[in-house]
Amino acid sequence: MRAEPLLITLGDANGLGPELACRLLSGPLPAYLAGRALLLLGSEASLLAHLSLAGGTPFWSRVDDPARALGPDATPGVYLYEPPGLDGIRVQVGQATPDGGRAAGAALSTACDLLLAPASAGVGGIGGIPSPRGPRGLVTLPLHKAMLHAAGYDAPGHTEYLARRAGLGDDEVCMHLGGDVLRVSLVTTHPPLREVPGLVTRQRVLRCLSLTAAYVRAIGATGPVAVCGLNPHAGESGRIGREEIDVIAPAVADAVAEGLDVIGPLPADTLFVKAARGAYAAVLAMYHDQGLAPLKMLHFSDAVNVTLGLPFVRTSVDHGTGFDIAGTGAADTGSFAAALRLACTLCDAKD
Repeated sequence: MRAEPLLITLGDANGLGPELACRLLSGPLPAYLAGRALLLLGSEASLLAHLSLAGGTPFWSRVDDPARALGPDATPGVYLYEPPGLDGIRVQVGQATPDGGRAAGAALSTACDLLLAPASAGVGGIGGIPSPRGPRGLVTLPLHKAMLHAAGYDAPGHTEYLARRAGLGDDEVCMHLGGDVLRVSLVTTHPPLREVPGLVTRQRVLRCLSLTAAYVRAIGATGPVAVCGLNPHAGESGRIGREEIDVIAPAVADAVAEGLDVIGPLPADTLFVKAARGAYAAVLAMYHDQGLAPLKMLHFSDAVNVTLGLPFVRTSVDHGTGFDIAGTGAADTGSFAAALRLACTLCDAKD
């Protein structure tokens, strides 16, 4: 059986994305990518800039029609499709510019076009569900949110943009990040901390629990999903706050009633100690730093970001554009390699 093709967006043209693609994909491909077509989406000039710095030569075949890389007759290998309008952008490695954001936005928009196209287009699926002949997996390299906005794209970031293009609300998907030891889903993503309590609702917690439980089953992880409290000490029976009593515990009870293996709410400070020792399949954190500070202590170089709830597979590196080190060769390729490997596993599991 032909391996599922993968789409890879290069992200901001001035950031680490093009460099990581050059470093990881220009030589012999890892075994998990063998026999697979990889379609890079983004600025060719950004790739050439990094090859110039590193002294390499082009490793991709440029196509003017994505179907040449994604169709049933495509041969395995690395392809590049440059979305219209990017041929004139100015690449300034390590600089935050609207041109870099424009390249990232165009690549992301094209990826959605391909993943969500109707079956009659030959490379997509019906109603947002990918067809057997089209791409079902996307790996995203980092973009810079401010430059994405400066280029005219009105979305907080990758997760929300992909959800909206798939016809979903922001609260219908869940951001999940993980490595081999610790896996963490987030009820809220990037709001100011003062807004978090109002965004932690019973319905939202239950949705994230449902998606996370399904994900850990899909990857074969064992144990319950442990749920953090919002307040210190999980509210101390209401003395520090009532969100655990009024919102989180009822959502956990709803999940248990649906047959899900979940426990909580538990104090986050001790919960993560047990999670790091393998007691839980995953953790559901209420806000960004509650969950990602411990995750990055363990998986700073190899964590993968997965968007749960989309009608296609989406994985991503767990780091930003790294303008300060772009072009120096100092960036670790571990997160990108892990994102590619997990995308392959999840795509192939859909068969």
